Amino acid sequence: MPTLPLSPDELLTTTRTVRRRLDLTRPVPMELVRECLEIALQAPSGSNRQNWQWIVVTDPAKRDLIGRMYQRAVHGYLGGEGSAAQLFADDPARSAVQRRVAESVAWLGDRMGQVPVLVIPCIQLDSGGELPAGNQAGLWGSVLPAAWSYMLAARARGLGTAWTTLHLVYEAEAAELLGLPENVRQGALIPTAYHIGESFRSAERQPLDEVLHIDGW
Repeated sequence: MPTLPLSPDELLTTTRTVRRRLDLTRPVPMELVRECLEIALQAPSGSNRQNWQWIVVTDPAKRDLIGRMYQRAVHGYLGGEGSAAQLFADDPARSAVQRRVAESVAWLGDRMGQVPVLVIPCIQLDSGGELPAGNQAGLWGSVLPAAWSYMLAARARGLGTAWTTLHLVYEAEAAELLGLPENVRQGALIPTAYHIGESFRSAERQPLDEVLHIDGW
C-alpha cells in the first residue's frame, strides 16, 4: 500500500497514541497488518535472536473478551491512588493534560473490544514462563523496538495505534484465551484501526535540558 508523504522526522514525531479517533467501524485488511509486521521484523533484537512472537486478534469474540480484561484493568487504574492525574496534582498544567489523557483512556477502555485489530507483541523465553530476575532491559529490548516499528509503519499507512499495557494485569487470563505456551510472555496490547479526522502533530514534552545528563548525573 502507498505510504503517506512523511519525512522521517515527521513520522517519528507525529506517531501518537490514538484512542478516541480510532475508527471502530472500518475493517483493516490483514494484508496491511502483515505489511506493517514485515517492517517490524527489521528492528534490532539482542544477539539477533529474533525471539519475538506476534499475536494478531481479529476474531470478534476474542476481541470482546480481551476488551473486557482491558476494561477491568482501566477501571482499576483510573480509580487507584497512583493514577496519572493524581500523580501530577501539584502541577496544574500537567494535571489538566493528564485528566484529558485519563478521559481518553477511559473511552478506549470501554471500547477496546470493538477495535478491528488487536496486536500483542510477545517474547519467547528459553524455557518455562518465569521472567529472569534483575534488570530485564535486554529481554524486552528484543521486542519493544519492533513493536514501535510496527506502530510507525501503521502510521505511515494511515492507521492509528495506541501503546497500552494495562491488560497485562490479566496476562495469564489472556494467555489462556489465546492458547499461548508457558514460555511466551506478552509485552503490550496495540489496538490498530484507521483513524478519524485529520493527521497528527507533535506532542508537548518537557525541555530536553531537564532530562539530559552528559558524562554523569
